[in-house]
Amino acid sequence: MRVEVTADVFKLAQAFTISRGSRTEAKVLTVRIEKDGICGQGECVPYARYGESLESVTAQIEALPERFDRAALQDLLAPGAARNAVDCALWDLEAKQAGRPVWDLAGLIAPGPLETAYTLSLDSPEAMQASAAENAHRPLLKIKLGTPDDMPRLEAVRAGAPKPRIIVDANEGWSAEVYADLAPHLQRLGVAMVEQPLPAGEDDGLLGLERPVPLCADESVHDRASLGKLKGKYDLINIKLDKTGGLTEALKLRAEAEAAGFGIMVGCMVGSSLAMAPAVLLAQGAAVVDLDGPLLLAEDRDVPLLYDAAGVHPPVAALWG
Repeated sequence: MRVEVTADVFKLAQAFTISRGSRTEAKVLTVRIEKDGICGQGECVPYARYGESLESVTAQIEALPERFDRAALQDLLAPGAARNAVDCALWDLEAKQAGRPVWDLAGLIAPGPLETAYTLSLDSPEAMQASAAENAHRPLLKIKLGTPDDMPRLEAVRAGAPKPRIIVDANEGWSAEVYADLAPHLQRLGVAMVEQPLPAGEDDGLLGLERPVPLCADESVHDRASLGKLKGKYDLINIKLDKTGGLTEALKLRAEAEAAGFGIMVGCMVGSSLAMAPAVLLAQGAAVVDLDGPLLLAEDRDVPLLYDAAGVHPPVAALWG
């Protein structure tokens, strides 16, 4: 079995800004695993917030032994970007070897198109209102906030897009007091959900706090080991393959989270269609789907996912799975 990892860069359609900074391109790693002339592929997006870089993740992948399977991989690599790309490449390889789609191999329902959020970059209220107006035809908008000047931005977005549902991602930028102060205004403006209002290491501040707007854990949840600390703080969890370390753990995390009473959101980093493809299978039936990475790109894979009025469609075999 031959494992190859390469770095790829995809230009963004426009600069993308969150409270932590801006970027103009998506830097990803592509893993290809070849066995007996059949090749499977997967993608990951190393994330500095979790101490990852293109170089560190590449080193983890290149240090893998010559022989391993998907079950062994779960112990060889920790949850994170490196394991994600390899895990998804192995799923793709298994599907091609078996002549069956991944959803069938995994015992999932046949996938269909999904309504997905579209993310508005953090900007001035005027620019965000203009962006909201341009995208007011979309059913679900996601707003990046987490700054001291959030309310004017939120008001501007609602003015620009009166009809879509809105979800807010605070990116760990608030305190419990700020959330409590903002909650009535979030309700008034029809915000359906808030992601990660407090820093992951400080979210005990949510215990006992009224949650008139549902809260979703993002940075506070990675894999099943994270779930025990979330009760009483959050109503949903955001599952991302780059956090769980691939589709294998993500499927187990979803099942365990649902059994514990959490709603499910499936999200993504800013990557190409190859990164979104396995997440489309995971996201079937989820309460919130945020798989808009390719919509933010100026360029994509040769065989991209289809996005249309119905949402994001499942991948074709030429892309993945």
